[in-house]
Amino acid sequence: MSKDIRWTVIWLAGILVAGVWNIAFLNKPALKLVVSGFFNTIIIALLVSLFSLSLAWLVTNLSNVFEMKGFHPGNLALSFMLNLIKSIPQIVGVLVGYILVAFAVGEGHFGSTFTVFIILALIMSLFIFIELVELMKDRIAHFKRLDFYNAMKVCGIAENRIINFDILLKNSRLHIFNKLISIFGMAVFLQCSVDFIISVGLSSGVSSVNLPNTLGSLLAKIDSKQDILAIGHTLTNPGYIGNLFFGHLQGITVAFLIVFTLMSIYHISDGYAERHRL
Repeated sequence: MSKDIRWTVIWLAGILVAGVWNIAFLNKPALKLVVSGFFNTIIIALLVSLFSLSLAWLVTNLSNVFEMKGFHPGNLALSFMLNLIKSIPQIVGVLVGYILVAFAVGEGHFGSTFTVFIILALIMSLFIFIELVELMKDRIAHFKRLDFYNAMKVCGIAENRIINFDILLKNSRLHIFNKLISIFGMAVFLQCSVDFIISVGLSSGVSSVNLPNTLGSLLAKIDSKQDILAIGHTLTNPGYIGNLFFGHLQGITVAFLIVFTLMSIYHISDGYAERHRL
């Protein structure tokens, strides 16, 4: 069994074991919070991956159209926009976006939770998708240097088809999928970090209550903080360790889900690259 498949099975098994343990020993209100926080985090991360792929494909094709048509002002404007986004640290850009969404939700501007999911995912995608654009451009530039590209053009095949089908789909889908796995992990990390910052409290006008429940916001709750602090208590009182998995289960579970998910995604991405020799 390859490393990526093995770690996928390990991750799913770990989530299953944690779920069964929590069902058995965690009180129902806290269990509901943990389950909703976990699935909300995963759904947003999946949406980020989808939106990042769509934005990257759109921008890459737009750049190629400008290049084919010789429209240099368009290419310059596009490059300026991408460089401007790259100049903003991802966590800062996402944090500002989340704050604006929290204000808007507090004012009642968004009706459904899924709408909030989509907006949050779009904000995060805006600061992540450039990595996928750079990958696509590198792959296109690599194949343009090969005889295969010119040979297909001589055969009368449209350049758009060569780029989208023969280069990106047929010869780069493994690279793109591996990057999407990394983007998924990046999305989990960013939203947990930003939700934690917002939940700790930036001002009286910004509250995590306005945003969907996620693992990051759960980790900042007072119950979870006390549960995490209990880990430190076991260093001086080793006999207390048994209570961690019964009396402090909410915080321990949330911390475990975050760390274990990020670690698993790293090994899945690394194993996928090894298996396909990327």
